[in-house]
Amino acid sequence: MQIVRIKKGEESRASALLSNRTDSDFEQVDATVREVIETVRAEGDAAVRRFTEQFGGAAQDILADFRVSEAEMEEAWAATEDHVKAAFEEAAANIRSFHEHQLQETWTYEKEGGIMLGQLIRPIRHVGVYIPGGAAPLSSTVLMNIIPAKIAGCPRIVMCSPAGKDGKMNKYILAAAKIAGADEIYRIGGAQAIAAMAYGTETIRRVDKITGPGSAYIARAKKYVYGTVDIDMIAGPSEVMILADRHADPAFLAADMLSQAEHDVMASSMLVTDSADIAAATEQEIARQLPHLDRPEAAASIKNNAAIFITEDLDSAFVIANDIAPEHLELALENAESCLDKVDCAGAVLLGHYSPEPLGDYFAGPNHTLPTSGTARFASPLGVYDFLTRTSIIRYSGEKLQQASGKIIAMAESEGLTAHANAIRIRFENN
Repeated sequence: MQIVRIKKGEESRASALLSNRTDSDFEQVDATVREVIETVRAEGDAAVRRFTEQFGGAAQDILADFRVSEAEMEEAWAATEDHVKAAFEEAAANIRSFHEHQLQETWTYEKEGGIMLGQLIRPIRHVGVYIPGGAAPLSSTVLMNIIPAKIAGCPRIVMCSPAGKDGKMNKYILAAAKIAGADEIYRIGGAQAIAAMAYGTETIRRVDKITGPGSAYIARAKKYVYGTVDIDMIAGPSEVMILADRHADPAFLAADMLSQAEHDVMASSMLVTDSADIAAATEQEIARQLPHLDRPEAAASIKNNAAIFITEDLDSAFVIANDIAPEHLELALENAESCLDKVDCAGAVLLGHYSPEPLGDYFAGPNHTLPTSGTARFASPLGVYDFLTRTSIIRYSGEKLQQASGKIIAMAESEGLTAHANAIRIRFENN
């Protein structure tokens, strides 16, 4: 873990010190993903089965039927503990409540003399959601991806998630899918699942958009199929930045940094403070809490990707935050809300000492699918708007088009597009 003092005017050093993956790190990933996607595109189900077994999943005979049945869904729901069901249900209610405020409707407005303009809002018809499996099955991500699509009115939502070697899917993922309302669920993962959703196979009809997180292979697969389908974003390793003053609790700060670190060995945990005492105490707390954690990813992440920056004042801390544009930005400050106008770009802002990053990950309601790796400078969290299309509406009367015809013809001819000009001229040449 780096501990760095940042002088006034040198705030850009912070982002320069943070390690980032480069495209060269993905050369082998790219080659594998390209082979998987093109083979699945050509061979369909057979390739999906073969790659699933090859990459450590269920044997091909177990995967004879990809689709999860209603009986399996009910079995998983029955096997889920009551307190987990209750947590899923309340979290889902919070997520629905927040995202319902994002819903858009078709709108038009009239201008004088026969002009109508507007937007036609429609849900994307076929949505695919990818949910990672493995040691940390992301049941919360099921809720965060499917519920906004449901609120948008998407008529078909497909979910793909890997099964174990026995062909069974994680019960919590299926329980969350039942609450969220997935229409079709398939027990496949990896780049082959992305390819199947993007291009279609004998079993899985293609979708129009794919959302959801995953490994470097999933990120590159989504990038590869973008253009054939839409995607939500290319997500990098998860990250949190905490801005803290002398009123912050070092135990809280350390716990929040470690909660982010256990996501992945590449996850970034950053503390920016104007208090050297807080920085030192937080470092000690990390050392105290780390041995008690279960996941080894936390230790590797803290060692290689964590940083504590000590600034001369909090204004410099906000300069660093806006330069890095973190996925999660915690303001562990005495007057956190009054500082909100200093934030230019972050995926999510969590205010005060009792709004830690896991609150946003699981329960509060705003979406936890957030821009990473500085892309919050231009990108936004996943929401209902990502599952809607907007179509422009234009209607002119003959009189209004004739009034504008000279200007339209002039613009078309300035571009050398005489057929465009003629499409206007021909309507009035006999008048």
